Amino acid sequence: MQPTTRRAILAATAIAASGTLAAAALFRKPPPAPTPSIITIAAAEAPPLQSLAGLRASDAPAPPADTVFLDAEGAERRIGDFAGQGLVINLWATWCVPCVAEMPALQAMARALAAERIAVLALSSDRGGAPVVQKFYAAHGIDALPVWLDPKGAAARAWGARGLPTTLIIDRQGREVARAEGAFEWGSAAALAKVRALIG
Repeated sequence: MQPTTRRAILAATAIAASGTLAAAALFRKPPPAPTPSIITIAAAEAPPLQSLAGLRASDAPAPPADTVFLDAEGAERRIGDFAGQGLVINLWATWCVPCVAEMPALQAMARALAAERIAVLALSSDRGGAPVVQKFYAAHGIDALPVWLDPKGAAARAWGARGLPTTLIIDRQGREVARAEGAFEWGSAAALAKVRALIG
């Protein structure tokens, strides 16, 4: 009899606990937003952007996997299409809080480095494709970053990204020379100098 009673008590406790957790989750749930897939920069409770101390230089720079990503019109593109340029490839999504916090810094970098033939490619993994990214850019005044897409995450997987945001620094020979995981202050003078030195 004792084991049966014990099991009954444990089962009742588990049911009560799950009900309490569900109720707590329900009360914490924010009201539905008009565009639930897009996080606003002002509302995002993101951690502060990291300094470039967290940027990992490659021990043996080599070209990343030759994989496809898309432009705003859906045309297939590859890293090789940017031969002779330096690239800062940022893997992000509109629903990723640290990604959203990082976007103004990426835009500042894109503006600062454009004349030096260093392109910032922000590859969105949003399933909704270009319209979702365009809406996000319009809402946040992002006008220096073209729309680039990785809607199925194929490029992120091929390049071994462990999460979002992840940024690859590609030199003018098409080799990955450094990588950053997390949101960074790309627009700072120190970050710009570091990226210039890495790309060459």
